[in-house]
Amino acid sequence: MEVNRDEAERCIDIATAALTNNQAEKAVRFLEKAQKLFPTDKARALLDLIAKNGFTPGHDNQSGTSDGTGPRQRRPGEEDQGESASQTAKSYTSDQLDAVKKIKQCKDFYEILGVKKDASEDDLKKSYRKLALKFHPDKNHAPGATEAFKAIGNAYACLSNADKRKQYDQCGEEKRHPSRQDQTNGDFQADISPEDLFNMFFGGGFPASNVHVYRNGRYQRPAGQQGQQREGGFALFVQLLPIVILVVVSALSQMMVSTAPYSLSFRPSIGHTHKRYTETLRVPYYVGDHFSREYNGLNLKTVERSVEDDYISNLRNNCWKEKQQKEGLLYRARYFGDNELYQRAQKMGTPSCSRLSDISVSLGG
Repeated sequence: MEVNRDEAERCIDIATAALTNNQAEKAVRFLEKAQKLFPTDKARALLDLIAKNGFTPGHDNQSGTSDGTGPRQRRPGEEDQGESASQTAKSYTSDQLDAVKKIKQCKDFYEILGVKKDASEDDLKKSYRKLALKFHPDKNHAPGATEAFKAIGNAYACLSNADKRKQYDQCGEEKRHPSRQDQTNGDFQADISPEDLFNMFFGGGFPASNVHVYRNGRYQRPAGQQGQQREGGFALFVQLLPIVILVVVSALSQMMVSTAPYSLSFRPSIGHTHKRYTETLRVPYYVGDHFSREYNGLNLKTVERSVEDDYISNLRNNCWKEKQQKEGLLYRARYFGDNELYQRAQKMGTPSCSRLSDISVSLGG
C-alpha cells in the first residue's frame, strides 16, 4: 500500500481543486479512489464534510440543484463547512509552486541540483541537502512537489555514483533529459526510493554503489553489472581470480604475523577470555591464559598504552557518529517543525563524548 501513497496524494489534490470549483461529484470520485489506493484521515475528513453538505452521487453541485426540479436550499452552517473542507487541504506558497516549475524545466541532472559539471562530491551533498528539505512532501505541498523531490533524489543518486556519472556525462543531451521516461533513460534511474535516500542521507549513512536492489518488483544488480551475467564461466573465474588471490595472501599474512596479545572485547575464538584493567585509565581489555607470564614490567606498560590508545580512538569515532546523528535529527526537527522529534533529539545522549571528556580531565587536559 505504501507504494500508492503518492498517487493517493495526487487524487486528494485533484479532489480539493474540484471542491473549490463546486464539482463535488468529481471530488467524491477522486477521494474514494485515494482511499482505495492509500487510506488517509485527510481524504476521510473531506468525504465526511461532503456527506454532511447533503451531496449524493449523481447530482452535480455545479447545477445548483438538489433534485433537478428547483433551486437547492443552503443548509444552516453549510458555508462554514465548505470553507473547512477547503482548509483541510494543505496550503502552499507561490514561491514553492514557482520552485517546482523551475525543477520541471531543468534540462539535466546538474541543472536540477544547481551545480556545475565539475562539481565535487561535497558540492553535490550540500545541494542535495538543501533541495531535499525544500521539496520534501512533508514540507512542500505545491502540485508537482513530489515529482520534483523524486527528480532531485534521482539526480543525486546518479551524480554521486562515479561510474554512473561518467556514463551520464558521455550521453547526448536527448538521452539524459530528466523529463524523458523512455528506455534510454533507464540506466540513470535511482537504485533506491527518494524517501530511502533522504532518510539515509540525514541519518548519516549511504548505500554502497555496488549493491543489489529491487526495481519494478524484481531483484536486480546496478547498471554495469547486468551484462556480466551473460559471460561464460571462464570470464567469471577471471573476475574472481583477484579476490581469490587476495584471500590467499591475507591468510598467509595472518599465519606469518603473531596474534595481538589483547582485545578490547571478549573473544573466546582467539583465547582472549581473561578480563584486565589498565593501570592509568582503568580501561577494560581481555587477554589469554599465558599473558601474565609473558608480559610484565615495561612490556606490560607498552601493551596497556596500546590498549588505551585503541580505546580512545574508538571513543573518538563513536563520539563523532553520535554528534552527527543528534545534529541530523535536530536539523530535521527544526526544519519540519516537529516538536516531538525535537524533544527526542534533545534527550539523545552522547556517552562516548562524555567518556572522552572524563578521560581528558583525568589526564589533565
